[in-house]
Amino acid sequence: MDTGLSGKRALVCAASKGLGFACAMGLAQEGVAVTITARTASTLEEAAAAIRAATGVVVTTVAGDITTEAGRAQALAACPQPDILINNAGGPPPGDFRDWERDAWIAALDANMLTPIFLMKAVVDGMIGRGFGRIVNITSGSVKSPIATLGMSNGARAGLTGFSAGLARQVARHNVTINNLLPGPFLTDRLRSNARAAAEAAGQDVDTMLRERAKSSPAGRVGNPTEFGAACVFLCSAQAGFIVGQNLLLDGGAFNATMG
Repeated sequence: MDTGLSGKRALVCAASKGLGFACAMGLAQEGVAVTITARTASTLEEAAAAIRAATGVVVTTVAGDITTEAGRAQALAACPQPDILINNAGGPPPGDFRDWERDAWIAALDANMLTPIFLMKAVVDGMIGRGFGRIVNITSGSVKSPIATLGMSNGARAGLTGFSAGLARQVARHNVTINNLLPGPFLTDRLRSNARAAAEAAGQDVDTMLRERAKSSPAGRVGNPTEFGAACVFLCSAQAGFIVGQNLLLDGGAFNATMG
């Protein structure tokens, strides 16, 4: 399938590793020039080198914190007119809501709700003017099935989901789509880190913990980030223009429902 993306420009947030990197790589494989952001310059440059080596496309790096006004300004200066925006940021820490004060909540909202909204605000009119735009927000499976210990993530990402649903239907007539990708467990550094912590608490080794996690999925495994990147590419493709305001859950069937 020709995705129709060759020659387009994309801004991909938090793309030095994990799911953000998978999305950036997938888009680059379709001939998209990508601008990638991350906080750590060294890992960001390693990611850029890997994408260039694999695809030969132009890769621009912006080291900074996308959840801050200064970080967003840097990213938009490097890629002021993206055809594609992939919103992504690490989730807030787990815990008991009784322990979270206002500052913790504001940080969660800044990262997982307000930053994507401000980036959409900055680029959507340009997309409308050019008659093409694809915005994909990487949220979480917890939007559909809340996780008790991730209350800040549940709340902030649900807020982004509600906002995006309204905006998506305002801009769809201009061939600008906004959709959300909701990951379940994917084999990323974050999953390994969480598994390591759980393994230490349970007195088990990490590999055993990961195998147990895989068994709990109807698919019998955790996801491969490349699969996630491919789903992102499809939502960004020319053929996906009639998919508007949707929440695509990639969790191996763990969310048990007749309708999503």
